Amino acid sequence: MNLEVVTDSGSVAERAASIIADCAREAIAARGSFVMAVSGGHTPWIMLRRLAAARIPWRAVHIIQVDERVAPAGHPDRNLTHLRESLLASPLPPDQLYAMPVESPALEAAAGFYAATLRRIAGDPLIIDLVHLGLGPDGHTASLVPGDPVLDIYTSDVALTGPYQGRRRMTLTYPILNRARHILWVVTGEEKAGMVNRLLDGDRSIPAGRVRSDRALLLADSAAAGQHSSKTEGLLCA
Repeated sequence: MNLEVVTDSGSVAERAASIIADCAREAIAARGSFVMAVSGGHTPWIMLRRLAAARIPWRAVHIIQVDERVAPAGHPDRNLTHLRESLLASPLPPDQLYAMPVESPALEAAAGFYAATLRRIAGDPLIIDLVHLGLGPDGHTASLVPGDPVLDIYTSDVALTGPYQGRRRMTLTYPILNRARHILWVVTGEEKAGMVNRLLDGDRSIPAGRVRSDRALLLADSAAAGQHSSKTEGLLCA
């Protein structure tokens, strides 16, 4: 896995937005569209505000969710609430932001419906151009959390978790994450440093460690990176 270390969370957000914009231009030039999966978090919302100002062919951009809490529409717990606010200034067509249908009374069917929607925009087999991931202090990524049965789902691209921090989640699973063309980890904060070490060591005992590393860049601030320094062998989307 490539590692790039910058000074602070604001610099991480700025750099991540620049990387995503470059990947978008490359994908659109090569295939006519750019499909990105986005996770939640404070730094990612800043990242997306920076991205919203980028000069990219927005009509060819499709943004999907990596995961979402089962909560009412507009609730502050919902990633979608912050995702829409962060991209408000962008020219992204509203129908090209694809919300996970967590308000459905039939969540299992809704997960299948979301997977079908993704196949319509990203092809079959379903391959996302870029997946943005975060890293929890417990080693989770997306909503692939320690001890949950969702970790062992390999026949579905979208699945449901049990309760985690008070809510069930809908999440992309390992198969779709590991088919992605590029994976961008965005990690900030000293409390993540231990898990950054384990992720870089390829520790498969943490959920994040089971995401493929050969197409990945870990972008971290100096607090999360600890004693590590940048080690890159090329641009993420080169």
